[in-house]
Amino acid sequence: MNSLLSQLRFLARESCHAWIELLKIMIPIIIGVKIISELDLLHYFASVLEPLMLLMGLPGIMGLVWATAMLNNIYSAMIVFVSLPESFELTVAQVTVLSTAILMAHALPIELRIAQKAGTRLIFQGIFRMTSALILGIFLNLFYEWGGWLQNANTVVWRPDPQPDGLIYWALAQLKNLAVIYLIILTLMSLIHILNQIRATELFVRLLAPVLRIMGIGREAATITIVGLTMGLAYGGALIIRESRSDKIKKQDIFFSLTLMGIAHSLIEDTLLMMLLGAHVSGILLIRLVFSICLIFIMVKVWAMLPENFIHKYLYPVSKVEVRT
Repeated sequence: MNSLLSQLRFLARESCHAWIELLKIMIPIIIGVKIISELDLLHYFASVLEPLMLLMGLPGIMGLVWATAMLNNIYSAMIVFVSLPESFELTVAQVTVLSTAILMAHALPIELRIAQKAGTRLIFQGIFRMTSALILGIFLNLFYEWGGWLQNANTVVWRPDPQPDGLIYWALAQLKNLAVIYLIILTLMSLIHILNQIRATELFVRLLAPVLRIMGIGREAATITIVGLTMGLAYGGALIIRESRSDKIKKQDIFFSLTLMGIAHSLIEDTLLMMLLGAHVSGILLIRLVFSICLIFIMVKVWAMLPENFIHKYLYPVSKVEVRT
């Protein structure tokens, strides 16, 4: 019993330390995004995205939805989506294209900062995620039009509950979300601890090793990759930062792992959210996952030809003692 209590105290303490590190990232960004929203600056960013939306076969006004997702989060983008009359005139294919772009590039201020703290270059990750979302969005639009697939009218099956206005209600909602994140961190750490005790982690690593090896991700980074793919960068961010600082994981592995997570994370929850808007699983999950894996595979091949100083300057910081293999 004493041993169990000791382990519980250790997990609670470690979770609290990781949570505090995450709060240092999230709180300033949450306040900054709120200020941007209150000043109605989001529309300026959305106007820049209008030409890109047209390339993906979407009305320009959908740029407001994507802008909301990128600067805020998926939930906020969903609220904006159902508030626009134009949203209900889209086809299933169009909603799938928009949803895929949202899944690949959302909550960028927080998620890019987490990726930076974990050891990658913020600017590269941001450009990579937006460019990847645009490329896949264009491809999906052409693909669905070519095959005549999903061209029927879309049906939105979700309507948000009315939310009270006012700064106090907003602050309380944010505090609730931050408290939930601590519980998720504690649950994640506890689960990983249990899996390590029963040696299940080794089984997961062996099963994923061939796929991860193709993408240039070593076995040591398997845990943070699994966390990112399933839980996402925001919820799993604290654990990702904590694990990435371990001497067991090479910076190269962290880079490829976080780059993969950026465009393919929270595969369960976020996919289900987009399905509530009417998006089809073929684009938001299957094609997106295959595209992400292929993209990282290509990146590994390109990386092998890049000079060390380019990698250090634009992709991730390389310590003087680390030798590229």
